[in-house]
Amino acid sequence: MNLDHVQEVRARIDELRNRFTEFDRPVQSADAVQPKKSFTDVLRESSESENMPCPAELEPMISVAAEKYGVPAAVIKGIIRAESGFRTNAVSRVGAKGLMQLMPGTAHALGVDPMSPEQNIDGGTRYIKQQIDKFGNLEHALAAYNAGSGAVQRYGGVPPYKETRRYVAEVLRNIDKYSGKE
Repeated sequence: MNLDHVQEVRARIDELRNRFTEFDRPVQSADAVQPKKSFTDVLRESSESENMPCPAELEPMISVAAEKYGVPAAVIKGIIRAESGFRTNAVSRVGAKGLMQLMPGTAHALGVDPMSPEQNIDGGTRYIKQQIDKFGNLEHALAAYNAGSGAVQRYGGVPPYKETRRYVAEVLRNIDKYSGKE
């Protein structure tokens, strides 16, 4: 299966999801003065407000992958935090799995079990390294990780998808946190 095709499908799904954001807006509660927060808002607030350290049991796996592929550990942690919040059993509504939220086709092409933390970190790190090598730019590589390399090529950089732009900014903030810059 072509990884670019899988990533393009993922990007299209995300694009469609962004068009229908009205379904995820806060709803006015009949018995409360304040509107209820959407699930997405609650997740985003908790993710941004919490100091989310990397679980100690993941540190050795991240260190091995960082050294093996030459990707800074802070980049790997930044992606994991944005993708799964360090939940090893995370599964997205579009089927991405594990810590680094690998799509089944991508995991298969990488030869990893996405639900194995060690294999997921190895595969996800290998994949982001491929994107860094391909684009020569971390922002573009992160955009490709989220929206697919085809979208980054088509737009000559970070595509104009709200989710992808938010994702890149979030991962870069996370990298700063895990690098000690924030």
